[in-house]
Amino acid sequence: MTDREQRELRNGAGDTFSASFELIANPVIFGLLGWYLDKKLDLFPVFTLVLALIALAYGVWKLYTNYVSSMDELLEERRSRYRNDLANG
Repeated sequence: MTDREQRELRNGAGDTFSASFELIANPVIFGLLGWYLDKKLDLFPVFTLVLALIALAYGVWKLYTNYVSSMDELLEERRSRYRNDLANG
């Protein structure tokens, strides 16, 4: 495995860890904030569920848009390499 491949593998692992942490931590944090608001306003579980679901939905949306963006970049890179290979022979 070349240095470049190892670097890409480590970068991918770091991105995956970051995304999974965000998918878990953000809904928990917002859920706890909602729980606090529910306790103060005596509305349990309204804010807990709403804030946790909003945070989860945002995390999934962010993960999806990052994935689509990276796939589009890779596709364009492959297309340009293919065009260069055709032009060069």
